[in-house]
Amino acid sequence: MKFKFTMLLGGLLLLVVASNAHATTETMQKEINHLLSFIEQSSCTFVRNGDEHSAKDALKHIKRKYDHYEDDIDSAEKFIELSATKSTMSGKFYYVSCDGDKQKSQDWLLEELNQYRGSK
Repeated sequence: MKFKFTMLLGGLLLLVVASNAHATTETMQKEINHLLSFIEQSSCTFVRNGDEHSAKDALKHIKRKYDHYEDDIDSAEKFIELSATKSTMSGKFYYVSCDGDKQKSQDWLLEELNQYRGSK
């Protein structure tokens, strides 16, 4: 009897853990999708290695990096860090210029992520 109870309890625990992992992954994906949409809809200029790029071009580049690092990404913050912060080749930070205000893309995206989370 004790063995059956332990097995049942263990099975329930695994179910809860799996359910939470799925919910966490689903939430993370929604946050990343929001950030990708935010970039795409932006009218800002993106600066990568000193060259200016449109939002459309920046989105393509960030998606390529996301696809490359996808297995290493376990949060929206990690997505920003690995896909949208700096060049892996030169080590130079990416910048975004919106209405004359230039800032690191990392800061810009983290601010948007915080606003998105706050609206939930």
